[in-house]
Amino acid sequence: MRHITKTLLTALMAAATAAPALAQGDDPDSYSKFRVGGYGEMLASFKGYGTNRFNGSTSGNTYMHRNTIAIPRFVIAGDYRFNRHWNVGAEIEFEAGGTGTAWEIENTENGEWETEVEKGGEVALEQFHITYTLDRRFNVRAGHMVLPVGLTNAHHEPILFYGTSRPEGETVIIPSTWHETGLSIFGQVGSGYARFNYAAYVTAGLNANGFDRNNWAAGAKQGLFEVDNFTSPAYTARVEYVGVPGLRLGGTFYFCNNVGANSDKPDQYTQYGRIPVRIVTVDAQYLHRYFAFRGNLMWGTLDKADKVSQRNNRLGSSPYSSLTPVAKKAVSFGAEAGLNVRRFFNFRFPDIVPFVRYDYYNPQYTVPDGYTADKRLEVGMWTAGLNYKPLPYLVVKADYTTRRIGQGQYHRENEFAVGVAFTGWFWKK
Repeated sequence: MRHITKTLLTALMAAATAAPALAQGDDPDSYSKFRVGGYGEMLASFKGYGTNRFNGSTSGNTYMHRNTIAIPRFVIAGDYRFNRHWNVGAEIEFEAGGTGTAWEIENTENGEWETEVEKGGEVALEQFHITYTLDRRFNVRAGHMVLPVGLTNAHHEPILFYGTSRPEGETVIIPSTWHETGLSIFGQVGSGYARFNYAAYVTAGLNANGFDRNNWAAGAKQGLFEVDNFTSPAYTARVEYVGVPGLRLGGTFYFCNNVGANSDKPDQYTQYGRIPVRIVTVDAQYLHRYFAFRGNLMWGTLDKADKVSQRNNRLGSSPYSSLTPVAKKAVSFGAEAGLNVRRFFNFRFPDIVPFVRYDYYNPQYTVPDGYTADKRLEVGMWTAGLNYKPLPYLVVKADYTTRRIGQGQYHRENEFAVGVAFTGWFWKK
């Protein structure tokens, strides 16, 4: 989240790679002592497909007319500046209405009914950190932070992407929003056309228990228990080129040396030795007066995926999914482009931006020897829609999506969605 003025929104787009967009306080002119704000989304979807792509049918999902409505997330955030060097930031997310006790249907497990200690969502401390600001070149942060792995994690507020939902490729393959506890350094070096943002993190790593067939590493983020295992930390590095106004070219490398050591019961994986995971992302964004473009590529590899698959298939009563095989390699890429119609006319009316987006993702791009990849997990999807912004910090969205499953071997999944979202600071001093 950034300030609601055009100047600060532009600053956000070129902000430091340190990525926690809401609460990092990386614009020293936006407030003097404190600020409180948030963002939120409301979404209604009208779907033409059933609830289970894995129903055993050779055709994939069934054709079905059904509708859903939800509040995917509501976030409260704030910063407090102790002095010109020290500040504290926090962000609390209420996802899908909060928590409670509810029944769920596990469609990927033969439609079994299960009692879950949740009510379709969660309340999470998404960020809480203390930052020491030396100058624009070097800063230090300790606490709970968002990792800038991929384009969406780094810039996840709903006014920063066009679709009614976050880009699907990234959110399937890795956690979103991906927040971990640790230490980071960040800043900006160079000047003029030779300006770069950088950031480096040491945080809690992924948990081998959470890797699965459908979502690869998305469920491997720790946080189920009161403490996270730090036996094998994760190391994340990101560099962005921001020397041309409106242009941002970025790349991130994530590495955890042994996700087995971060397991709930690490002795389950000791016999396999090190189990490293690597994630590489490359992304680009160009914002112009008349148009905008964003694109991203993500590539992930998991060593000894065959051993992880064997172990995770025997998790038993574990709260993690036991769906296997876990892939050796997972991949996603996507791109979107929008045209600001208002800029072509000399009229005073809000921004109207038609857009189109393509996503491809496959959490089973390469599976271990002896296993067969499930083609129902390979998705290519087109989304086209419209963003209407009556205010710089408020957007009304509508889009139509069609998913091509398994390179066309299975039924398409089509849906129309409408949403309303906001991002803004409510109070500052």
